[in-house]
Amino acid sequence: MNNLNEVEQKVAESLLQIKAIKLQPKSPFTWASGWKSPIYCDNRITLSHPAIRTYIRQTLAKMIQEEFGSVEMISGVATAGIPQGVLVAQDLGLPFTYVRSSAKDHGRQNLIEGEVVEGQRVVVVEDLVSTGKSSLQAVQALREAGCNVVGLVSIFTYGFDEATKNFADAKCPMYSLCNYDALIQVAVNNSYILESDIEFLQSWRKDPANWSPAQ
Repeated sequence: MNNLNEVEQKVAESLLQIKAIKLQPKSPFTWASGWKSPIYCDNRITLSHPAIRTYIRQTLAKMIQEEFGSVEMISGVATAGIPQGVLVAQDLGLPFTYVRSSAKDHGRQNLIEGEVVEGQRVVVVEDLVSTGKSSLQAVQALREAGCNVVGLVSIFTYGFDEATKNFADAKCPMYSLCNYDALIQVAVNNSYILESDIEFLQSWRKDPANWSPAQ
């Protein structure tokens, strides 16, 4: 059971090592949505680890070049996608903007911060994709501002079927450095979890809204 590519392997190992991702099948977390979850992901922690931060920046930049070719702007999704997006934009020598979760209620009442040029080929950078709804709200805002959003990249995705459908419906290709299946495989290989936990962890991903913790 070793079908991971090098990037998936390294990113999963790094996120587990610095506890940016924690797996607790028998002591679940509660998300803001109210869902019980055996996994908690906070990729902002990578910003405190220069070597890991650099690897993520470089591999996201390479992924953008390989998957999308010529790009004219990078845009981050507030808030956790902003620092990752800035790093990638700097690496590629490209302009950067970011999209707020809602428009400011004062000043110019911006939803998008930074200079937007109509017709620009844009890739959106996100730290984490769950259902994809907040990410795609940012994509839609950029498209409404006249940008040609060609796709989105992220550090990690849970791989929910709902997210796959949402991105397909929005005609927005999405690529991630690491995913839930890869993470579980690396976690087992490195003794973060037991092999007997795998089936239970996979059952959460299939129906997260109705999942209940292991007894």
